[in-house]
Amino acid sequence: MSFISYLINGISLGSVYALIALGYTMVYGIAKMLNFAHGDVIMIGAYVALTAMTGAGLPPLAAVLAAMVFCTVLGVTIERIAYRPLRNAASSLAVLITAIGVSYLLQNVALLIFGANTKSFTSVVSLKPISLAGGKLIISGETIVTIACCIIIMIALTLFIKKTKAGQAMRAVSEDKGAAQLMGINVNGTIALTFAIGSALAAIAGVLLCSAYPTLTPYTGSMPGIKAFVAAVFGGIGSIPGAMIGGILLGIIEIFGKAYISTQMADAIVFAVLIVVLIVKPTGILGKNIQEKV
Repeated sequence: MSFISYLINGISLGSVYALIALGYTMVYGIAKMLNFAHGDVIMIGAYVALTAMTGAGLPPLAAVLAAMVFCTVLGVTIERIAYRPLRNAASSLAVLITAIGVSYLLQNVALLIFGANTKSFTSVVSLKPISLAGGKLIISGETIVTIACCIIIMIALTLFIKKTKAGQAMRAVSEDKGAAQLMGINVNGTIALTFAIGSALAAIAGVLLCSAYPTLTPYTGSMPGIKAFVAAVFGGIGSIPGAMIGGILLGIIEIFGKAYISTQMADAIVFAVLIVVLIVKPTGILGKNIQEKV
């Protein structure tokens, strides 16, 4: 049963990566920007949820909602102050440097407020583990909730993009910002909404990640954020189903790499996958070749 257990754990970890990757892929698909501070929004969301539960005494669901609201405001603020002034005037390098600066800022703010010591995270999941095959296979409540949340969120997000006016505005901005503006679409507001949704999803991902792996530091979001970016590229950055597929595949690869190859080599294997994908299919699994008009 160990193989099945590893597979389930891989899907669970991959579901967290997928939720984070959705934020990357939405922002890139619509604003054509890479928000490398996204991983640190995950960490902030986890700290807000932990503080709401242990400090304010809120129930887990209310703590998650508080984290989502806080991260939504944080995401919109980051977009307004850091990214919007650079969107039309600056090079991709300037945007990248700004994103790294925002990332370090969030980490240091967390260090000042919460300290460098590792905190034990209280799981928000109350679902009891499920025992299968006579107790040989045990699936934790965190695993079940994480996988279910990933599937539900991906379906809801896909329907939102395809069926709502805000979603149609996002698609129009993704295709051509200038034409979308001429059609009366508020481009700045649409991109801000994209950051808001991505940041809210980051809060959920942070809470689920720390519920499954119950430790929290100011650097908790760094490596998952980078791996989620790899997942977004793997699946085809800009594609919502691609982000989910890439995240789950990457989680499975990481868990099996730790189990059957080497714990120390697991991260290297993940990044090796990115290199192979970029060589074989630069656009990712579900990515599309886009011809730039000149």
